Amino acid sequence: MSLAPAPFRADLADTVSGARAWWVHASDGIRLRIAHFPGPAQASGTVLLFPGRTEYIEKYGRTAADLSARGYHVLVIDWRGQGLSERMLEEKRAGHVMFFEDYQRDVAEMQTVAGALALPRPFHLIAHSMGGCIGLRAAMDGLPVASCVFSGPMWGIRITMPVRPAAWALSWGGKRLGLGHLFTPGTRADNYVASMPFEGNTLTTDREMWDFIYHQLMAVPELQLGGPSLNWLNEALSECMALAKRPAPHLPCITYVGSNERIVDVSRIRSRMAGWSGGRLEVIPGGEHEILMENRAQRTRLADQMTTLFDQAGAGRADAALIA
Repeated sequence: MSLAPAPFRADLADTVSGARAWWVHASDGIRLRIAHFPGPAQASGTVLLFPGRTEYIEKYGRTAADLSARGYHVLVIDWRGQGLSERMLEEKRAGHVMFFEDYQRDVAEMQTVAGALALPRPFHLIAHSMGGCIGLRAAMDGLPVASCVFSGPMWGIRITMPVRPAAWALSWGGKRLGLGHLFTPGTRADNYVASMPFEGNTLTTDREMWDFIYHQLMAVPELQLGGPSLNWLNEALSECMALAKRPAPHLPCITYVGSNERIVDVSRIRSRMAGWSGGRLEVIPGGEHEILMENRAQRTRLADQMTTLFDQAGAGRADAALIA
C-alpha cells in the first residue's frame, strides 16, 4: 500500500522520538491520518490505540511514550470526521458520521497499515470512549488482538431517563428529514477544552494535562471538534443498543472507569464487565472521563497495569502456539 507522509506535531505530542504519521484512504475513499510511535528493537508487540470522539493523534503522545518505554509499538488513528482526517460536513467542527459501521472501515485500514509497517505481533487494543464502542464491535468481529483495555467506554451514553425518549425521537427524526447534519440540541461548534474552564470540567482532574491538551488545540485549531450531529447521535445510540445484545469476546480485558464519570453510561459498563469472562472492571476513585489523561502517578500506574496484561496475554499466545 502507499503511505504518503502526513503532518505530525512532535513538538506538541511530548512523545518518543521517531514517531511519524501517514495519509491513507479507507475503502470508501475517505482520507485518514494514522501515526506510528516506535517501540524498542526487541518489542513485545503492538498496541492499536482507538481514541474517543473529538480526539486526535497528538493527544496520546505521552500514552504512546509510556507504552514504548515498556516494550510496545503504538499505532493511533484520527477517525473519519475528526483530527486531521477528512471531515464529513461543510461545518467541519460537527462530529458526524453517516453510518457507525463506517468506523470499521477505518479499523480495517489501521490493520492494513500495521501490516505494511511490519509491526510486531501480538497486537493489543486500548480504546477510549467512542473508541471503546468501535473497539468492542471490532473485537467481537474478530479484530486480531490478544487482549484489550477500555477507558470510559461508550457502551451507552449518559442521558437521563426522562430525556432519553426525546433523544431517540429527535435524532431519528432529524436523520430522516435531512437534518442529520445539525448539531444535537445543547451542543455547539466550540470545542470543549478550547472553550471551557478547567474548573468543574468532566474530563480530567489534572490541570497540567488539561493545559497540555489546550495548548495543542490552540496551536493547531484544525484539530478542534465540537458537538455531535443528530445523525451521529442516532447512529451511536443504535450501535450501543446492538452491542449490548451480543456476548463479550473471549479476550483478557481491563476496563477503567472514573468514580465521577459523567459522560458515558456507567450502568452499561458494569453490566458488560459483570458478564466478561477474563475481564475485570477497575473504578478509579475521583476519576473523570479521561482516565488516561490524569496525573503522572496515575498514568504510570495504569501503564504498568496495561502492559502487564499485554505481557501475560502475549505469553499465553506463545504457549498456545507451542502446544499446537
